[in-house]
Amino acid sequence: MLSNSLPSLRLSQFRVETKPVQTYLKTITNMSCPIYNSGGTKPNTGNQCENDGMLYGEYLMLDKVLSAQRMLSEQHRTPVHDEHLFIVTHQAYELWFKQIIFELDSIRAIFSEILEECQTLEILKRLNRIVLILKLLVEQVMILETMTPLDFMEFRCYLCPASGFQSMQFRLLENKLGVRQENRVKYNQNYAQVFGGDKLAMKLIEMSETEPSLLDLVQRWLERTPGLEVEGFDFWGKYQAAVQNLLEEQEKSVNSTNIDSVRNYRLMDLENRREVYESIFNPNVHDALVSRGERRFSHKALQGAIMITFYRDEPRFSQPHQILTLLMDIDSLITKWRYNHVLMVQRMLGSSQLGTGGSSGYQYLRSTLSDRYKVFLDLFNLSTFLLPRNFIPPLTSHFKSSLCWNWNANQNGNQNGKGEIS
Repeated sequence: MLSNSLPSLRLSQFRVETKPVQTYLKTITNMSCPIYNSGGTKPNTGNQCENDGMLYGEYLMLDKVLSAQRMLSEQHRTPVHDEHLFIVTHQAYELWFKQIIFELDSIRAIFSEILEECQTLEILKRLNRIVLILKLLVEQVMILETMTPLDFMEFRCYLCPASGFQSMQFRLLENKLGVRQENRVKYNQNYAQVFGGDKLAMKLIEMSETEPSLLDLVQRWLERTPGLEVEGFDFWGKYQAAVQNLLEEQEKSVNSTNIDSVRNYRLMDLENRREVYESIFNPNVHDALVSRGERRFSHKALQGAIMITFYRDEPRFSQPHQILTLLMDIDSLITKWRYNHVLMVQRMLGSSQLGTGGSSGYQYLRSTLSDRYKVFLDLFNLSTFLLPRNFIPPLTSHFKSSLCWNWNANQNGNQNGKGEIS
C-alpha cells in the first residue's frame, strides 16, 4: 500500500533550532545575495552584485534599525509584551516624519525659485506624497489601539519623563509648515526646557522658526497671481462689483416676502453676509483678523486664493487650485491624526491623568485640535466668499491669451504693465 511505502516521520525531525535575535542582527548584513554561488563568491554576471555593491541588510543598515527597540520593562526583568509594539509604532512615526520633512524642504526650495510648469507638477507630486504618508499615519493609530489600557499601564511607568511633546521632528514639521509660536497653546510654547540640553536640536528649531515656512512661500506665490493688478484684469474690482450686484438682488427678493418674521430673519442674514464680505474688502478689518489669529494670509494673497478658486476650471488655474487643495488635505490629515491621538489617550488614560512629560495629558492634547494649529485656515474658509457661477466675472479673451505658467514674472521684469503675465 502507498502508506506503507512512506518512511515514518517523527515530530522531532521538524524541530527548528532558534537563534537569539541579537545573534541574527549581528549576521544580517552577511545575508547571501540570491545571485551569489554557494561558496560566497560573486560570479561574473555583468552588473549584478558587483564587488563594491552592498547587500540588502547593509544598504538599509538593518543591524542598527532592528536593534533599536530597547524594552525598559525587559531591562527591569518584568517584560511587557506590548511595549515592543509601542516602541516600533513610534519609531515608524519618526521615520515617516523624517520623510515628510525631506519632501517639505524640497517643496519650499522650489517655491523659493521661479516656478516653471514642470516644477508645478513636481510640487503636486511631492505634496500628494505627503498626503499619502499622513493618511498612513492616521491609520497607524488603530494599531496602537489594539493595546488595552491595562497593557499600557504595565509599562507606562518606565516612560517618564519621555513624551511625544519631545518629538523634535514633529516640532520641525509644524514650524516648516507654518504653525506660529504665538498660536500655540501655552504649554506647547516652552520647548527650551525640553531641548535646552541639546544644542543641535535648539539650533534646528530656531532655524525652522526664522526661515520662510511653506505658509510664507505660498502666500508670496498667491500675491503674484496674474489678474489681480488694477491696471490689468482687475479681478478684485470686478469681484466687488459682482458681490454688490448679488446682495442687491437678494435684498429685492427679501423685501418681496410678505411674512414679516421670514422677511426680518432674511434681512438679518443678509446683513451678516454684508459684514462677511466687508471683512475681505476692507484691508483694515482683514489685518485686524490676522492679528487676532483668525486669518493667516495677507490681503493680496487671499485675493489670489479666491481668484484661483473661482477659475479653477481654466487650464492655467487648474494646477494652482490642485496645490491649494493638497495644502488643505495636509492640514485636515494632521488634524485627524491629532484627533485620533486624543481619543486614544483618553481611552488609555482617561481625562484626568497628567502626561508623562508633565502636560495635562488629554486636556492639553484636546486643545491642539483648535483652528490655531491649522496652517492654511484661510483656504478652508474660501467657501464663505464664493458666488453663484452666473455672478462670477468672466475672463476676457485678452487676459486668457496672456496667461502663462510663470507666476514670478514680477521678479524677472517680464510683466507687461497690465497685470497679465506673458
